[in-house]
Amino acid sequence: MILQEQQSEAAKGIAAANRGETLLALVHLEKVAAQHLSPSAASTLGYCLAKERRQMQKAVQLCTEAMRREPNNALHHFNLGRVYLLAGQKEKAIKTFRRGLKRGRNPRIVAALKQLGLRDEPIVHFLDREHPLNKYLGLVCKKLGLR
Repeated sequence: MILQEQQSEAAKGIAAANRGETLLALVHLEKVAAQHLSPSAASTLGYCLAKERRQMQKAVQLCTEAMRREPNNALHHFNLGRVYLLAGQKEKAIKTFRRGLKRGRNPRIVAALKQLGLRDEPIVHFLDREHPLNKYLGLVCKKLGLR
């Protein structure tokens, strides 16, 4: 496959995934998968594999490899977070989304966190969220408008 055709297939796959058409994206990205995928295409392929075929280990591997190659691209964190959500690992997903936000403000990550019903960090970080000190300090700060 010519490089230009590979890039075109990868772009079609990423665009399809962004529209929510993961099966179509999977078809386009698998055409290019035999060759060397760009990091964006690899992390998108990982998400599509998790969503359509439930291949979680392969999906996590593709996304983490993309993050290693482009550590400051929030898209890879977004895709890995979605893979973790599909795998039922909500805590890992939230941590991954938060790391992605540190890399860059991505509106899709913000929307995903809002959809999850994200809670504020505990006031005293080294204590459990359920500790009475955290509960009451949180209530006081909320009443005072500090949170």
